[in-house]
Amino acid sequence: MPGDSTTSSTPGTRVAVRFLLPEPDPRTGARLTDVTGTLVENGPDRVVVDSARGRVVVPRERVVASRVIPPRPVRRGAPHRSLSLEDLERVMNGAWPPVEREMLGQWVLRAGHGFTARANSALAIGFPDAPLGQALLEVARWYEQRSLGPLLTVPVPEVGALPEDPVVQAALAAGWRTGEPVLVQSAAAREVLQVPAPDVRVEVGARMSDEWYAALAAYRAAPRAAAQAVLHGSPDQRFALVRDAEGAVVAIGRLGVSDGWGGLGAMWVAPGHRRRGLGRALVRTMATEAAGLGCVSLHLQVEVANSAARTLYAEVGFTTHHAYAYLAPGVVPGPVSRAC
Repeated sequence: MPGDSTTSSTPGTRVAVRFLLPEPDPRTGARLTDVTGTLVENGPDRVVVDSARGRVVVPRERVVASRVIPPRPVRRGAPHRSLSLEDLERVMNGAWPPVEREMLGQWVLRAGHGFTARANSALAIGFPDAPLGQALLEVARWYEQRSLGPLLTVPVPEVGALPEDPVVQAALAAGWRTGEPVLVQSAAAREVLQVPAPDVRVEVGARMSDEWYAALAAYRAAPRAAAQAVLHGSPDQRFALVRDAEGAVVAIGRLGVSDGWGGLGAMWVAPGHRRRGLGRALVRTMATEAAGLGCVSLHLQVEVANSAARTLYAEVGFTTHHAYAYLAPGVVPGPVSRAC
């Protein structure tokens, strides 16, 4: 129904739901009420929310409006540092969304027609509804049914915690192998906006243009239909590009907006145009777009081995929030394991 944004939300998301009461409130005469809390069930017939006053079951036909709201802070400090790694991973899931998702307990099985590892891996946060060994078999079966290679995303507080993580240990024991670790970094949008950027013209659009897509496909595998589905799947998104003097696209980036956060991804600068400030200009422009869309905080993912990108992001105000690694059965994930 119009205004009901829970239809595409996954369990674990914080939501606010307005719904019609069966009878007017005897004290106030109100016909509508609200519930805010964690989405537990999101089915065709009902919405179930765990609120501060207990579990609330709302028949789907009584939902008048709903919206996704940012998760509660669990750490002290700036908003971009205050979320748990589990909650930030859920936020990131909306900024770079899969086309298909299914829950395995609290794990999120994600598929996006093979476009990027992030949209085609099982997000192992919380607990599956089976012992770890059985859960890994379920993950493998789910992806094989979709003609995709099984892939697992395991978030940890820091890179050094990967060997001690029980999911990683179970996967290694079952013959899975780890790929290169990835850092999840965050920043306050207002701080990024204060960093000087070169005077570069950055074009921004709400849709992926043919030129933007051509630049993407030039540096990574990106089937058009799959890329279109994933990159236009966020609640809102922006596509940024920079041209050279001849009009050729030489740098691109994407902003995905979800849960009040802006996610930066698909960052690329043509080799012959690097070290000229184009990446900094893209980041600054996307931070401006994010702030204009109401985002207070930003996130991105960067491979540990990508020292040039890590230097850029540190210079504009990003710090590491947590880390993750991809795991696959029997082989180490290669370049396809880029975060986004």
